[in-house]
Amino acid sequence: MFRLLLLRTGRGAASVIGGGRGGSDALSGVHPVSRRSIIDMSYSAHFMDFKGSSIASNMKKLVVTKLSPHFREAVCVQTVAVPIPGDADLLVRNRFVGINASDINYSAGRYDPSVKPPFDAGFEGIGEVVGLGLSASSRYTVGDSVAYFSNGAFAEYTVVPAKECVPVPSVKPEFLTLLVSGATAYIALERLGDLAKGETVLVTAAAGGTGQFAVQFAKQAACHVIGTCSSNEKAGFLKSIGCDRPINYTAEDLASVLRKEYPKGIDVVYESVGGSVLELAVNCLANKGRLIVIGFISGYQTTSGIPQFRGGTLPVKLLQKSASMRGFFLPHFTSDYREALSSMMQMFAKGKLVCEVDCGDLAQEGRFVGLESVFRAVDYMYAGKNLGKVVVDMAPPSVSKL
Repeated sequence: MFRLLLLRTGRGAASVIGGGRGGSDALSGVHPVSRRSIIDMSYSAHFMDFKGSSIASNMKKLVVTKLSPHFREAVCVQTVAVPIPGDADLLVRNRFVGINASDINYSAGRYDPSVKPPFDAGFEGIGEVVGLGLSASSRYTVGDSVAYFSNGAFAEYTVVPAKECVPVPSVKPEFLTLLVSGATAYIALERLGDLAKGETVLVTAAAGGTGQFAVQFAKQAACHVIGTCSSNEKAGFLKSIGCDRPINYTAEDLASVLRKEYPKGIDVVYESVGGSVLELAVNCLANKGRLIVIGFISGYQTTSGIPQFRGGTLPVKLLQKSASMRGFFLPHFTSDYREALSSMMQMFAKGKLVCEVDCGDLAQEGRFVGLESVFRAVDYMYAGKNLGKVVVDMAPPSVSKL
């Protein structure tokens, strides 16, 4: 049986004594903190290897303590003990975490009303394995870089089931963009879009986290792509990733442009805004058009979470055009997830996919660094300031002296 000797002292830590694949150097940028000394043979199912590094006794994480669509009101920072991974789990030291529009839906309790506070916040992270269970060691080892889509990502360390992790070549924030934002666009267009060469595709919020991917995948399908955005800078970005007709709706009237330039209508709409934009999308559908609803961010901060939509004549409009409206919720498509991630990672590695990351470098208070900056990052996204996927840098690199 594998046995564990985990010794953490004032200056370093001993490696695992026994089986396993060995360890690797930990990420730099870990600041000196108080350490706990443990000599414990009881955790025979766990492997910890902190070569040249250490893990503090405690960590910070974000916890939903009150149901509310206002993130700052719903969530608080708590200090807790660093958790021990179970037999089939990994302990991941988060390097970057992703911000999603749905973070406030989760904090408002909209996904599962049976879940009551307190519960952990955050959906996606990328980092380094610093501990793992015995079963998990058949596929992973300490030092591996992994990304994951799982609850509790807004923390300095997260325990994640190994089966929910994806090995990545390195801890780059670009890989993080694929977990939710990229996968949503890839699977939704693949399964629900039925894209055909030469069709016209409209992507709303096209310069955002998931919109950027919808634009690129539609172009890869040889479609003509229209993308809405809120600034000339974003319009320029959209052109750079292949968007045929960026529309800055602060400078042009979206409805007028679509009527004038696309009189035959739009074949596929990838829609995430809701409200009046959704109404317009319905009205501009072509015969046999498909409207994919992946969200309605314009209403998430309201009490109901749903923006006003005048849909009384919706059945008639769909019938008249033999059109359809289709909803997409990523957790319902888990069987497609691994293939989607694998395909996108290959495209990224070959330089065929742009994964734009916004870490807030141009934000008024500067780059999003550290767990507490998650609050600023959520505000930044809901103010519509982001270009690409909003990502928080959990531990900026520096020279480690440990």
